[in-house]
Amino acid sequence: MKSLFAPNAQPARLVFTTMVIGQAAVLLLLWLFYPMQLFPSLGEVVRALGDLVISQGLIQELWASMTTALQALAVATVLALAISYLTALPFFRPIAFAASKMRYLTLTGLTFFMALMVSSGHQVKLSVLIFGATVYLVTGMTSLILTTTQEEMDHARTLGMSEWRSFYEVVVLGKLDDMLEVVRQNFAIIWTMITLVETLYQSEGGIGLLLYKQNRYLHLDGVLAIQLVILATGAAQDYVFVLLRRVFFPYSQLGSSAV
Repeated sequence: MKSLFAPNAQPARLVFTTMVIGQAAVLLLLWLFYPMQLFPSLGEVVRALGDLVISQGLIQELWASMTTALQALAVATVLALAISYLTALPFFRPIAFAASKMRYLTLTGLTFFMALMVSSGHQVKLSVLIFGATVYLVTGMTSLILTTTQEEMDHARTLGMSEWRSFYEVVVLGKLDDMLEVVRQNFAIIWTMITLVETLYQSEGGIGLLLYKQNRYLHLDGVLAIQLVILATGAAQDYVFVLLRRVFFPYSQLGSSAV
């Protein structure tokens, strides 16, 4: 047990798992027996969740949002990788710099211009999500590329590699696992934006629209239930990304330490 309170300690998996389960149980018990007046009780949230699943199509709406989010993430990842890797050429560096600064733009104003450029509500939603995710991905990916040291590039050159081959081996292949981590960290941004765009364009539904309706009619138990579903979905997706990184890039775990 002492390892749980020691700086930078690495407790046994069983001890750590037991601690997490215990903390979660304590929070649930506090919520059950000592509910805050601001939030609905645990029983109310559970009942609201059952009603959302049975009568309001929560599962279908969640699936609709998830497919849209995955489409946006796939396109945004390809665009961000292309922009970031092109920073190897000085001509394209201002484009990456401008793209990273565009993350300060608000989506409320962008939706109008997106609507003028595309023809359907689905395309507007995708365009807004792709834009929002791309600018954040470019920021993270270019920062990662800039961590490449001169020693790493010189080592590749001493092996007889050309400049392009050195870039491919050191930056593209060498940092591919870190690029996946950047994607994982920024996937949450799509979920924060999707509720907004689904509220503006309601033709295809989605969990954002369902959340808006619950909030509009002050069904706080339903709002909290949907938020917990989104949180659980995001946590599951995080785990999938971590699992993919371990499977395809097992060397990424070497030398890592607990913080």
